[in-house]
Amino acid sequence: MKVVIIGPAYPLRGGLATYNERLARAFREAGDEVRLITFSLQYPDFLFPGQTQYSTEPGPDDLSIEVSINSVNPLSWWRVGEKLRREKPDLVVFRFWLPFMGPALGSIARRIRRNRHTRLVAITDNVIPHEKRPGDRPLTRYFLRACHGFVTMSRAVLADLRRLHFRQPAHYQPHPLYDNFGALRTKQEALKALGLDPKFGYLLFFGFIRAYKGLDILLEAFADERLQHLPIKLIIAGEFYEDAAAYESLIQQYNLENRLVRATDFIPNEQVANYFCAADIVVQPYKHATQSGVSQIAYHFERPMLVTDVGGLAELIPDGEVGYVVKPTATAIADALVDFYQHQRETEFAAGVWARKKQFSWSEMVNALKHVGAE
Repeated sequence: MKVVIIGPAYPLRGGLATYNERLARAFREAGDEVRLITFSLQYPDFLFPGQTQYSTEPGPDDLSIEVSINSVNPLSWWRVGEKLRREKPDLVVFRFWLPFMGPALGSIARRIRRNRHTRLVAITDNVIPHEKRPGDRPLTRYFLRACHGFVTMSRAVLADLRRLHFRQPAHYQPHPLYDNFGALRTKQEALKALGLDPKFGYLLFFGFIRAYKGLDILLEAFADERLQHLPIKLIIAGEFYEDAAAYESLIQQYNLENRLVRATDFIPNEQVANYFCAADIVVQPYKHATQSGVSQIAYHFERPMLVTDVGGLAELIPDGEVGYVVKPTATAIADALVDFYQHQRETEFAAGVWARKKQFSWSEMVNALKHVGAE
């Protein structure tokens, strides 16, 4: 098939770009001809909460990436849509994660549909956003109505599609394994690379820091008296996407500074393995969620996980087998962490992760997208 993936890719950085580039390779491995079309401007600077939208790493030399969509310039939407209308690829895969992208992606999709050949399938990370704003629903509907079908990576998002009365073909396919951050390494190697003291155990909070991800809950849990007496530290690895003042206040309130490892800049791809392999357990204390790529990085590096029972997080984390599924409260998180260290469950859970990781296949995601596109 001739396949086009539309969404973030190099020179943009972050999990969406990493995912889309890995997906392109999976299509190519399946024998398809594939290229990516990404944004020349993804967000205006005043809307972007991080330090930079752009990667400082070398770009992939094995992928065809066209940088041509300006998210706020309708002329660029028309150009991209018209070009694809004439080219008639067999399948266009849109990555949809935010209502703000609805006008651009919806306009491109409507233009492509005029060729009456190309099938348009969206991977919908969210259809009801984590952080709601006025106009979300009409912007989202504008895009979704232009698609022939959807693939969701959580059952919660699949239910949201039906709740919004979209009846196009839709399929749930779990988030594939993030296997593109390098090979596993020993904990000793990872600790040495990060300059961390091997006398301590380490919990890992990883990813962009936003309110819904619950770092505040984790800090409160980590202040639990039972955990204070254990030789453990919390690694916070990820860039703040909001004001850090509330978190700093909690750190001071609970006197946590000496028990933290701060890595609050963007984590480059070549360092991801070190942070995961250094950790005893990966903690995702989210207040609400759909799915999380962090779980799939943890699966790849065979690390136990603690997730909260919100959205689709628990779908991929069998409680008591690969880690814990708990309520999104400081007490529940602290109880699980105390159990983990007191009963030395790291080896047991890591073995469970190893046994489960084989089911998260990129080829299955490719098959799901093709199947929905053919319905």
